[in-house]
Amino acid sequence: QVRVAGEERWIAIEDAARYRDGLGVQPPLGVPDAFLAPATQALDGLLARWARTHGPFLAPDPAARWGMPVAPIEDALERLHAAGTLLRGEFRPGGAEREWCDPDVLRLVRRRSLARLRREVEPVEQTALARFLPAWHGIAPIGQAPPAVSHSAALERLAEVVDQLAGVPIPASVLERDVLPARIPGYQPALLDELGAMGEVAWVGRGSLGRDDGRIVLHRPGRGVAPNAGAATLAGSERPSSDRHDRIREHLFRRGASFYREVYAAAGGGTDREVLDAMWDLVWSGEVTNDTFAPLRALRWKRPGRDAKRRPGRLTSLGPPEAAGRWSLVEPTSEGTSTTATERAHALANALLERHGVVTREAVIAEGIEGGFAAAYPVLRAMEEAGRIRRGYFVEGLGAAQFALAGALERLRTVRETEATAPVVHLLAATDPAQPYGAALSWPRRGDDDRRPFQRAAGAYVALVDGTAVAYLDRGGASLQLFPAADDPDLLRHAAAALGTLVADGRIRDLVIKRLDGEPVSSSVRREDLLESGFVPGYRGLTLRRS
Repeated sequence: QVRVAGEERWIAIEDAARYRDGLGVQPPLGVPDAFLAPATQALDGLLARWARTHGPFLAPDPAARWGMPVAPIEDALERLHAAGTLLRGEFRPGGAEREWCDPDVLRLVRRRSLARLRREVEPVEQTALARFLPAWHGIAPIGQAPPAVSHSAALERLAEVVDQLAGVPIPASVLERDVLPARIPGYQPALLDELGAMGEVAWVGRGSLGRDDGRIVLHRPGRGVAPNAGAATLAGSERPSSDRHDRIREHLFRRGASFYREVYAAAGGGTDREVLDAMWDLVWSGEVTNDTFAPLRALRWKRPGRDAKRRPGRLTSLGPPEAAGRWSLVEPTSEGTSTTATERAHALANALLERHGVVTREAVIAEGIEGGFAAAYPVLRAMEEAGRIRRGYFVEGLGAAQFALAGALERLRTVRETEATAPVVHLLAATDPAQPYGAALSWPRRGDDDRRPFQRAAGAYVALVDGTAVAYLDRGGASLQLFPAADDPDLLRHAAAALGTLVADGRIRDLVIKRLDGEPVSSSVRREDLLESGFVPGYRGLTLRRS
């Protein structure tokens, strides 16, 4: 028993010399001489032991415990830090100055903190993820009019949307008809043109979807490596190879960005259609791009016959609408050749987190990223170990390797806990990144359902009510398929009202359902359900009129 800092305390007898030489504590009479030999670096040893049995601390903490001035304690701590025995940093939230901590203690605290954070959010049902994603992308529910914004605010919002969608393949026909208007109130194509003219957005082809459509990825030049953008050829596809393709490549490599007339002359002549087909082969393979979005829009316009001849001297000799702008080769990487594999993996991980909020293996695989989930996993794991993101089992049925931003988890928790007074209804393009079914989530199906698998096809739409998929409208609008949730008349009514926005917005001229669940609508057992939901009979099928 000894007296330390004015208090009677018990110490181990083998520490008597250490307390004497380090703290000035006098050992009691009767302690054997074997325990009183001079101790080397006595104070350093006591501080190292203090650190091993405490969390992050400041120098006044052991000084107060031992009744010593702070100055010798700080000197000893600095010696331990120089020897690598202690770490110094800002370890606790709300700290005002640097703290000291033993490395093993810090590792233990970090492991336990991560374990606690992983348990903090119980897994939510999959429909909660389907409610969360549209909100994460800033898509307002049907019936909730977004506030009007100024031109500059709309332009700034468009830049944010491009950042969020960077690298994900989106059909060109869907981008400006469905994806961007859903996120930007009062969207007009001129906004994208203006952003492109400022050099703030560019696009790269990622595969053809027939003659008049294909997937593209957007990216912001100069804003880090754009994942999936800039690949010389699409993974798994053959590189277009013909004399005409090679001539176009050679010209663009030698002359740089060129207008269509120059490319036509270098391509060896022929009809406009032949040259354009070769040009767009290179576009969809990711080799050639354009400095405007006009050619993408012109793809949906009615084209002349394939064998139409060019007529010199007419205005059309400047080139067809789908050839407007300047064409150029895509760089091997979006930011030049100086980027490393680590930088590209880090950019990919950040893009996935920004786009999904909660990144799952299924969502990454659905994007067709080269290397799959394994390409992003090491970076995501390192970000979690550094405390920047969280890992856990957040959504039921999607595996344990889920990573999320802290803000995304808060919103996911809010979606789970908030009971909406009115149903939240969305009508999303099937290919919209905010539409999780067919990507992160499986399509809902009955056990005896033998219909063809649903697809995230360009031109198709999915009606969601409170995150539940209710109806799937095929491309063209002539065929409607109902999910099991449509057995609820209220959900089906809300889905029908959502489909009506296609007509109200002018995306579809007339919505006439000719087939229902794969059968002629006239003989379908679900025909009455649609009639009760607002459809009216017509000679072509069931029609949904503009209200």
